[in-house]
Amino acid sequence: MTARHGAAHHGADWRAQRRVRLDYTNLLAAAVGAENGVSESELGAMAPRAAAAVSRLQQMRTSGQVEWLDLPYQREVAEQVVSYADGVAARCDAFVVLGIGGSALGAIALQTALRPLFYNQLRSAQRRRRPRVYVLDNVDPDFVAAALGLLDPRRTVFNVVTKSGSTAETMAQLVIARERLRAVLGEETAEHIVATTDPEHGDLRKLAEAEGYHTFSIPPTVGGRFSVLSPAGLLPAAVSGIDVHELLAGAAEADGYCRDDDLWVNPALFNATAQYLLYQRGKRITVMMPYSQRLRDLAGWFRQLWAESLGKTKTVDGKIVSIGPTPVQALGVTDQHSQVQLYMDGPADKVFTFIGVDRFDETVRIPAAGLGRSSLDYLGGHTLNELINAERLATTLALTANHRPSCTFLLPEVCPFTVGQLLYVLEVQTALIGFLFGIDPFNQPGVEAGKVATYALLGRPGFEAQAAEIARQIGAPRQMI
Repeated sequence: MTARHGAAHHGADWRAQRRVRLDYTNLLAAAVGAENGVSESELGAMAPRAAAAVSRLQQMRTSGQVEWLDLPYQREVAEQVVSYADGVAARCDAFVVLGIGGSALGAIALQTALRPLFYNQLRSAQRRRRPRVYVLDNVDPDFVAAALGLLDPRRTVFNVVTKSGSTAETMAQLVIARERLRAVLGEETAEHIVATTDPEHGDLRKLAEAEGYHTFSIPPTVGGRFSVLSPAGLLPAAVSGIDVHELLAGAAEADGYCRDDDLWVNPALFNATAQYLLYQRGKRITVMMPYSQRLRDLAGWFRQLWAESLGKTKTVDGKIVSIGPTPVQALGVTDQHSQVQLYMDGPADKVFTFIGVDRFDETVRIPAAGLGRSSLDYLGGHTLNELINAERLATTLALTANHRPSCTFLLPEVCPFTVGQLLYVLEVQTALIGFLFGIDPFNQPGVEAGKVATYALLGRPGFEAQAAEIARQIGAPRQMI
């Protein structure tokens, strides 16, 4: 499947050479059998529902309910992000994101994919004098203390990211960072904090205005897990020197074909429809397995997108369904030696999404060692590039032979344009399969329940009744020694 529209500032040949492709061969019943795959006739029967899902999403877009679809076109915001990021790079050695969930996973995925591996360990000149980027996506005290211990407050900027402006984990980190900055910088503290939050509401917005922090906005209808192409993801990316304009151009390219209501043209719609049908056939687990170290954390980002969007108790009309495919993150070839045994011989309850790369940045040749041992000498003259792609193909073939369905996204190379495409396709795919399931893919009531319990346990005013109920539920715990 390929795009039919693209970013205006690139020629057709350039775009065609960098299109992300979806190979769906091994999702089909012809490859894995009728019990484990989908037939073309089934897909054809689903075509009207699939087209209606696209129409519904585009209607929501027109009414401003899903602003994440229009993030690829925020040119003015992108320019502001780049300008601020260049200023940070000129005065700081480290940029620290304080966030969790969607406020962190997108930034992590972009850093891993689009900066050199081991970026933070490179010398400043090797990083083109851009700051090191750290993402503190947990409140484990050992983790936070170790990270803060690396930093000189005078040469660090903290980016606090929370759409609601009240996320307990993120605000706790902010209070800690603010105290450390104030101890060293005093009145200059505000120059070392930038807030990414709701444009008008929330405690972080109020605090930023009161203390003079620079701010960026996440549009009101953009939830955290759909915010990677907003300043939540763009700002850390730009600070480290990622070309965010190319990232957005790739997403705009994907938008051109993700609007199509023909599932044989639109890869997001095809994959949503096929995986919906496979879920009905008992494939309740979705495994994403990139064969690229740089795309490892993109699978982690997708895991949250899929889980939080699709794990729901009720349909939109109130029917109790307790639905949702469970996402699993894996890495090729690493997890061929830790998970594939289960995938081959365990329960036939999974559908696999592989990600392959045609051209890696580096070519590593395997020397012809001439050791006189066939188990070694056959490798000589090949490259690690050939080996990793042979491993991906071999795993796909083995799973297919064992009637395990899979598809593969193929990137010509890992660059901002291709990564932007893939992120956007996966976001649209998630929304569309949510509509097919009949649930709301944009809310997260289960997450909100956990937030309320956290507020109650820590004594936040206004949550006294919840705290009393929690105390009643806990009672006297039963423990083993």
